[in-house]
Amino acid sequence: MRPRIFVRDLSENERTALTAGLRSADAFVLRRSQILLASARGETPPSIAKALSCDEQTVRHAIHAFNQQGREALQAGSSRPHHLLTVLREDVTTEMFKAVLHRPPRDFGFETSLWTLDLLVKQCVRFGWMTRSVSIETMRQTLLRLGINWKRAKHWITSPDPLYQEKKPLATDS
Repeated sequence: MRPRIFVRDLSENERTALTAGLRSADAFVLRRSQILLASARGETPPSIAKALSCDEQTVRHAIHAFNQQGREALQAGSSRPHHLLTVLREDVTTEMFKAVLHRPPRDFGFETSLWTLDLLVKQCVRFGWMTRSVSIETMRQTLLRLGINWKRAKHWITSPDPLYQEKKPLATDS
């Protein structure tokens, strides 16, 4: 069982700010104010969470934040993750990627001559540069971080006609 957690004793200024937060147009401020005032009344995180239809951990985070930061906890922080996972091993370099990209995918057993981000992900997993498969957007961002400019391969005009090359007009030397 988790230990009971309550908000610390509120100063008069803090109580006034929390009460004003109940009239806020900002949903984050409103919810935090509701949580903190309920905790100040002695309600437990499970009962607060049930009454406000939110998760118990949300209540705990709000209480911890207020106990550490005071009124600053009423302002929403960044929603960006605190730690961005890197998908590549640390020893993988830009030069290693370029060496692979300068060879056709057929050299690595693929049935195409054009690299795609999906094929590159598969090859990185095969090499052990990545521990798991990732989305093509993650691979694109990884290449961007390495300074590799990725552009989609161009599909040149071709014809299913077996005599296309013979019929194709030749460039004239003028």
